[in-house]
This record gives sequence, C-alpha cells and structure tokens, in this order.
Amino acid sequence: MFPEYDVIVVGAGHAGCEAAAAAANMGSKVLLITMNMQTIAQMSCNPAMGGIAKGQIVREIDAMGGYSGIVTDKTMIQFRMLNKSKGPAMWSPRAQSDRMLFAAEWRSMLENTPNVDFYQDMVSGLLIKDKRAVGVITGLGHHIHAQSVVLTNGTFLNGVIHIGEKKLGGGRVAEKAATGITEQLVELGFESNRLKTGTPPRIDGRSLNYARMEEQKGDDDITGFSYLDVERIRKEKQKSCWITYTSPEVHQVLKTGFEKSPMFQGRIKGIGPRYCPSIEDKINRFAERDRHQLFVEPEGFNTVEIYVNGFSSSLPEEVQYQALRMVPGFENCKMFRPGYAIEYDYFPPTQLSFSLETKLISNLFFAGQINGTTGYEEAACQGLMAGINAHQKAREQAPVILKRSEAYIGVLIDDLINKGTEEPYRMFTSRAEFRTLLRQDNADLRLTEKSYRIGLASQQRMEKVKAKTQAVNSIKEILAEISLEPQEVNRYLESVYSSPLVARQKATQLILRPGVNLQDLIQASPGLQAAMQKFSREETEQAEIQVKYDTYIEKEKELVQKMSQLEDLIIPENFSYDKLVSLSTEARQKFNKIRPRTLGQASRISGVNPSDVQILMVFMGR
Repeated sequence: MFPEYDVIVVGAGHAGCEAAAAAANMGSKVLLITMNMQTIAQMSCNPAMGGIAKGQIVREIDAMGGYSGIVTDKTMIQFRMLNKSKGPAMWSPRAQSDRMLFAAEWRSMLENTPNVDFYQDMVSGLLIKDKRAVGVITGLGHHIHAQSVVLTNGTFLNGVIHIGEKKLGGGRVAEKAATGITEQLVELGFESNRLKTGTPPRIDGRSLNYARMEEQKGDDDITGFSYLDVERIRKEKQKSCWITYTSPEVHQVLKTGFEKSPMFQGRIKGIGPRYCPSIEDKINRFAERDRHQLFVEPEGFNTVEIYVNGFSSSLPEEVQYQALRMVPGFENCKMFRPGYAIEYDYFPPTQLSFSLETKLISNLFFAGQINGTTGYEEAACQGLMAGINAHQKAREQAPVILKRSEAYIGVLIDDLINKGTEEPYRMFTSRAEFRTLLRQDNADLRLTEKSYRIGLASQQRMEKVKAKTQAVNSIKEILAEISLEPQEVNRYLESVYSSPLVARQKATQLILRPGVNLQDLIQASPGLQAAMQKFSREETEQAEIQVKYDTYIEKEKELVQKMSQLEDLIIPENFSYDKLVSLSTEARQKFNKIRPRTLGQASRISGVNPSDVQILMVFMGR
C-alpha cells in the first residue's frame, strides 16, 4: 500500500508542515502523517505570527525558502512593526492572522508541493534497525518505511487537558492524545519529562462593549514577512485589536477558584512557560500588581470569535466566566469555550545534535514542542531545519547548521543543544549576542544564498537578493556622492531638532545625525528625490540602516571573527574527558553527556566555567 519514502514527518503542526515542505522542495519523497487532516497547521493558541524576536525567525524561515512568511502575509488581518521607536536590531514584525484562512492556505500550499503525500492516522511507534530509524508503525497497524523520520508531535504525546478539577486525555481540545512513542523512546534510552502550556477562553465578539476598551490599529505601512512579492492586505481593510485590563475585583473572583486549581493543588506536574503564565499564576506571582493587560484579538474576517490574550487559565469554567464579566468591556460576554491547561511529554534537547538528529538513534529527528520550545515560530524554524537535515541524511549529505552569528534560528538550536531547557523555551532578542547583525530586514541577505546552494531557496529568491544587494550598493554610492544645499533641507532639519546647514553637505553625513530619516530627507530634497526614484522603499531602508549603523555592524563582525576561532577548534570525537582530573565534576559530566563538537560549543554549555574551557584547550595543545 505504501512505497518507501525518503522522509516521514509525524505531525502536521507548524514544525511538521515546514519540515515536509523543506524536504520535499529539496527533492525528497515525503509522507506527512497527521491524526486529523482537518487540523493541518492549526493555530492552537493565539491567531498571530511574529512579535519580539519571533518576527525575525519568520523572516529567516522565509529567506531560507520556508512557507510560514508567505502563508502569514496572505492571511493576515492586521500588521504591526513592533519597537519602531528603537534601533533596527529591535524592530520585529507581527501579524494578526485569520485562523481558518491560515490553516487552509498552509494545506493548499502543501497540496501544491510536489513530492508531499498525506496520510491520516496516529503513529504509535518507530521502526528501528541497528540503532537507525527506518520508518513508523501506525495505529491501524501499517509499517511504513523511510530513510529518515521527523517527529513533530506538539502537545500530543500523552497529552492531558486540565479545566479546574476536570481532567481529560487529549493533545488539544476535542482531539485525542498520541500514545506509544514516549514509552518506546524511553525504552530505547531517551530521557523524557513533562511540560505545561495553556490557552485562554474564546469569547463571542458580539457580546463585547468595545467602547470601554483601547483600540489598537494596524500600521499604514504593511511590509509583511515574505521577501517575495506576495499580495498583502490593504491598510484600510485591517481589523483592529483592543486592549483592556483586569482589576482587583477580577483577581478576587479568580482567587475563589484556587482551591480547585490543578496548578496550585499539584495535579499539574509539568512546568509552564515563564513568559506567558496563566492569569492565576500572574496574580499569585505578582500580588503587588492590581491589574494586568489583556489583548482582545479577533480570530478572523468571517467570525465573531475573540481570543483573550493574557487570560490563559485552567481554573474551573464558572470562575473564568465570572471573572471575565468583571473586565471592562466584557460585562455581558458570552463564552464559546473555556481556557484550559495541557500537560505533555517532551525530550530534553541536549539529546540532539545540531542537525536536530537524535544522538541515540540515527536518522531520527525531533522538532518543535517535543524539544521543549513554545510558540509557532520556534516550532516552525526547527521543522524547517529538521526537514532540511532529514533530506540531507537520506541523501548521505552533510548536515546544514546555522551558527549563532548567522541567524536567530542558530541561536535557538544552539541554546537547546547546549543548555537544554526545563521550561518551555521562548526566543527573545536578548538571547542573541549578535542582534545588530541578525535584523529582520536583512534575513534574505544573510541566509538565501546558503539555502539556494543546498537546493531549497528558489532561483527567483536568489535573483531578488542579488538585485537588492546591487540596489543597496548603488544607493550608498549615491548618498556618498550627492551634496545637499542648506535651502533644500534646513526646514526639514529644524523640524527634527537638528542643526541647520551653513554649507552644502554630503547626504551620508546627514543620515548619520540622530533623528534624521532617509525617506523624509528624500522628500525634502528634489535632487535626492530624482536620484532615488527607481529604488524601492525596502532598498532605501536597507541602505540607510547600513550607513547609519556601519560602525556598530563592523564591531559586531569583529567580535564574531574572534569568537569563530573557538568554533574552528574541533574536539576529537572520542575525546576522553574522564582523564582530565582538573575539570570540575559538573563540566566533566556535561561534556560526557553533550559531547561538544568544538571548543566554542563547549564554552556555551550551561554549568561550564571559562577555566574548564582553558583546561580543554591546554590538553588539546592550544
């Protein structure tokens, strides 16, 4: 019934979809197995993509040839560029998505991707031969063979849903949990543990009083995520989000449910996300705060369903309902369904290599929440890399690994492998030491050529990058050559509280001034306007960033160069750490467990001190 595949992907969430697309577009014959064909690329939690650091990840996925950016651009109902008041390294795109359109577009793109087959069934086990994954066993008893297997099980591995004192088996509301895989992997020697996540109630938007909330509109300038020419929403078509707040009265009502809370009564053992806690966790941990912000987010164009971001809860349904009706604007709210918490199995990611292949079983890859991460974006980028490397392994080719200095994706995977995680891992800009280099605006310049060389990014993408590079260089040359007259620009300079010119000055020098913006400068100067009219806004913005932040960018590149020296020092594969009696006991244990490939990796392992790295260098003759 089934042919032998190059790659089998288990699970069709964000990680699974990107894994299937990447492997297929590189030429692998792929089977995507999901328990429910109707929930492919489901937005299980909030209907949004991007945000702080997450937006950079989506742009990197797109630059590599993944689908998340395209799907988001085609289905967004609102777009905002966050942190525009800060430097470009902090700018982060975020889109509110139409939940149903998002999933439908993902499925359509996968169905139109050659080499992707689909099958609806539960995977209950793996086929293992000589410590190598050679396929899967399904709930219906099928043995399906492949060269590589990618597990992207999300929250489904032995998933348990909690609503107050009610406890239900499931990987998502109204969907059954996946069983069998954890037990087999533990038997094979893998370490597993439990994590918790949660979701808020869904509300009937017709029952809300928006006059009592703050409106949050989208941007006029909709840049989106994809570097391709995707048709995006017009600014006037965007839907607003809204902001409201809890109060001491709301908190008092919520506290009445604490005695039935699965979290406070110890029924939930898994650790929840630190940076996205439930509302009961927030009022317990931050007792001094008398209110918390809630984001009221529409779920799409053609639905009245509302997502109450900031109100995740596993308290009894009636307590959630009573508390919500005390929130401004929610006095007459009607609930579609309550919030809930979900516990699930994950496998500490220190058991993986940088390709996301497991160390114990070759040709087996993990991606997404099975590795302890939280968030669509974090899952999707792991899926992309696991799909790439599952294809590479099936073809007996070298793995593709992104460095910390190349991408937020590289930072995320490096953090997981070296530090592991005991709570759901979320990406932040602060996790990246080279964030001036890893901006959202230049992901294509950083990554597309690398992806093109391995056969993933298309010729079209590569040509766009070349054209953009040439255009940016031309703009920088123009800015260095053209001089602006005082009478042209002084009115503009005074409007941004910058000293007026007394003599003509090169445009480059003016751009270096704080508060001076190239787009506004172009509007102020007819000469500059004429010289720049053939260039796009994206190209002029990129050139401006490179000119304005050149000193900082060069300093960061120098730092990358210095640190790369440690990355080039390879530790022999069978190096014996036990003979190094000078090493701290913790370092020896961590080195034996993780088996770092380079001194650079060794230096980033949690619990390893600089002195331990120096000892390693001495014994390696450095």
